[in-house]
Amino acid sequence: MLGMHARPAAKLVQTALRFSSEVQLKLNSHIVNAKSILGLLTLAAANGSMVTVICRGADAQAAMDAVKQLFAAGFGED
Repeated sequence: MLGMHARPAAKLVQTALRFSSEVQLKLNSHIVNAKSILGLLTLAAANGSMVTVICRGADAQAAMDAVKQLFAAGFGED
């Protein structure tokens, strides 16, 4: 199964790194750190996959909003 491509993964890492909060992506039972490009690439989240975003910390809501915006914008790949 093909996963997230490197360019969108890098954009997600850059977005997540702007926040002190923990940012994770979950697909089925697999959870990865969204601040790790290697983790994102191993998630095997193909286009159209339903992932859960988990943010914990002082700026969790801002992190969640930024990640949601990135997904909604199609990672600028459209």
